[in-house]
Amino acid sequence: MVRSRMLHPGQAQVMDNPARFKVVACGRRWGKTELGKTALLRMALQHQRRAWWLAPTILMASQVWRDLKNSLHSLTYARISETEKRIDIAGGGMIAVRSAHHPDSLRGEGLDLAVLDEAAYMQPRVWQEIVRPMLTTTRGGALFLSTPLGKNWFYDLFRIGMDNAEDEYAAFHFSTASNPLIAAEEMESVRRRSTEHIWNVEYLAHFSDESGAVFRGIRQAVQPRRQSAPIAGHSYIAGVDWGRSHDFTVIAIIDATERRLVALDRFNEIGWALQRGRLRALAQRWGAQVIWAESNSIGAPNIEALQAEGLPVRGFATTAKSKSPLIEALALALERRQL
Repeated sequence: MVRSRMLHPGQAQVMDNPARFKVVACGRRWGKTELGKTALLRMALQHQRRAWWLAPTILMASQVWRDLKNSLHSLTYARISETEKRIDIAGGGMIAVRSAHHPDSLRGEGLDLAVLDEAAYMQPRVWQEIVRPMLTTTRGGALFLSTPLGKNWFYDLFRIGMDNAEDEYAAFHFSTASNPLIAAEEMESVRRRSTEHIWNVEYLAHFSDESGAVFRGIRQAVQPRRQSAPIAGHSYIAGVDWGRSHDFTVIAIIDATERRLVALDRFNEIGWALQRGRLRALAQRWGAQVIWAESNSIGAPNIEALQAEGLPVRGFATTAKSKSPLIEALALALERRQL
């Protein structure tokens, strides 16, 4: 016996709608994955039909595959193929999980239902050229689930669904807060610590014209008054991102008291000794109390050399994981005029 979670009101609203193509723009953690899995299971188990789950990446597809296997592994009438990521149900039902990373590999059988998870992050041709033709002979349906990503093809489908004249399409919009399992105080905590763009897109599920912009409020943060020398009583911090040939080395001096950039040096195609000399001169001119230097690869020997000279250098390692919170913190500071 397969036990599925009870749908919350928003999920039930989508599930009960008779439209053939349902477009759901929703905030993070709203429950779109559970909705999609429920739709797949009902199609395969109750109606003995054929259904696909599509995700933008192999990793995202694999997570759902594990969930579906766990739901069906005890059924004696379900045959699970790990190689094909496919579950065949006695009586004709079928569930398959696919990645849309290589769209042309998806061509093939007819379907009764396609669930496109994070559809906005897929190429438009996945739907237009690959999946849509697979629904023609069966008159199958599709469930598009996604947080917005600018006004791309997913937005176009959403607008079609909002048009009352389009009988086959229906559009739905849900914020994260409409999930009754998420506490209001949790949402308020997220709002206080998020940039306006992240809050609007990731949690309110608004379609933004600025999907590619990371930093906002830069022009507003520019101040005409410049510091030409350190101010007594103020604290100064230096930071350096190393480069050698094509990449630039960038040195920044921040007035930590006023939280403002006061000096910037940028150069490339010079040796390490000269680079360290320019950093030393700028840091000493402003009386930097600490110099933060990237320690990855080429940074480590430069840090050791500067520390040997008595400079207050501290190293930090940047990784794909560590960069994201740093960028988000900078974006938030710029947006709120804190820098």
